Amino acid sequence: MGDLVLAIDQGTSSTKCLLVDAAGAVVATGSAAVPIRYPRPGWVEQDAGEILDSVLAAASECLAGVDPGRVRSIGLSTQRESAVVWDKRTGEPAGPVLGWQDQRAQPICDALRDKGEASRVREISGLPLDPMFSAAKLRWLLDRTPGAAVGTVDAWLLFALTGRHRIESGNASRTQLLDVRAGAWSPELLDLFGIPASALPAITPSSGSLGVVGARGGVLDGLPITAVLGDSHAALYAHGTLASRGVKVTYGTGSSVMRLGATDDTGVCLTVAWNDCLAAEGNIRSSGATVAWLASVTGVTAARIAELAAESSSDGVVLVPAFGGLAAPYWDDNAVGLISGLTLGSGPGQLARAAVESIAHQVTDVIEAMTPKDTSPAADSSRAADSSSSGRSPRSGGFSRAADCLLADGGAAGNDTLMQIQADLTGLPVYRARTTNLSALGVAFLAGGFTPPIEYDEFHPQPGDFTAQRSAWRAAIARSRERGASI
Repeated sequence: MGDLVLAIDQGTSSTKCLLVDAAGAVVATGSAAVPIRYPRPGWVEQDAGEILDSVLAAASECLAGVDPGRVRSIGLSTQRESAVVWDKRTGEPAGPVLGWQDQRAQPICDALRDKGEASRVREISGLPLDPMFSAAKLRWLLDRTPGAAVGTVDAWLLFALTGRHRIESGNASRTQLLDVRAGAWSPELLDLFGIPASALPAITPSSGSLGVVGARGGVLDGLPITAVLGDSHAALYAHGTLASRGVKVTYGTGSSVMRLGATDDTGVCLTVAWNDCLAAEGNIRSSGATVAWLASVTGVTAARIAELAAESSSDGVVLVPAFGGLAAPYWDDNAVGLISGLTLGSGPGQLARAAVESIAHQVTDVIEAMTPKDTSPAADSSRAADSSSSGRSPRSGGFSRAADCLLADGGAAGNDTLMQIQADLTGLPVYRARTTNLSALGVAFLAGGFTPPIEYDEFHPQPGDFTAQRSAWRAAIARSRERGASI
């Protein structure tokens, strides 16, 4: 048996491959870009064939010069809610990949909401009725390609590489077609969205014998796939035992806030982390994108915005980046972006600081929604009885306690100012992973059956009262939503 695991991290803009040993060391890498197209406002498309080509190109680069006998298995981490359609007979794509940001299926969601089905959809799937999730996009695709096979990106790659029509349980939970507590496709949701069961892949665990790559996989031919995870789930898994204690935040263009355990709070989603472990997740639409936007309109670089934020105070300026509405914990598509608290003394520094603070405020909103409302010792003991001793919360488990740390990763987490603000607003120590590519590492750890520790930079809450900042933020959020409702 080989001593290396090949981790394939298929993301929205690129595919990265890492060859990882049991100590967590990366011995080789490869990458390939994936084109994104925007044919109309609100439409975000990719090509399934180009996604597959990027996987094979990145893998070829990573494995160049490596003895094939050293590679024992493949772990696959993927972008999540994007919807794919293909001909099961020929194996060829039958339409565009609708990206997770794609909004063209909004009318399908609106029609279900008008029928009063939104609460039932959330009750079964654990997700708010929103075109970000796959179900409405899959319906849109099937309306144009009846009889085709459908799935998410992981399902497409498993089919293309192994010939098996399968979907991993965590990715399945992001389709809005899964009964999240039962772990099976919901006949009621399939009926509501008009998705035939025959078009969907079979649900498979996150780890195990998930298929062997065939000749179509080129350099991957003959390798077994032993783990599949959604990218955010894989990043959580990489934190090992800390995952049971903390809340994980991946800071990117948007942000994913996730912690193990179930929740009844309707402001966050209920999802499958891996296998039969439930997790709560809040998705934030604009994090790094807010800094990029401000850099663009002020004609400077994102790095300069970060410098200005580190040097300045917001001085009462609050920026709500509801460019396309607000996601968790508000789920208000009508909310509008706004800047409040401006004075004649406000300048680029105050705006830069407010932009960075908006990221930390949004994450804090989600963490507050995930915090058990009763944290007394008696309640904590009762909840703990529902959790596994390993810290991997089972399907029936809830939060055993309030999180005691924040685990940070992603590109925007490299901003020290943001990390300190985040610690101050949440009152939690922030542990920022020193290692990059946590999604790839996490799926490598699961595929290989090893969990080496990772190293962190630490940011601890500073003394001070941040109540006024949080109050100003909540007031600005209220105005954003009121203004949106009046338009």
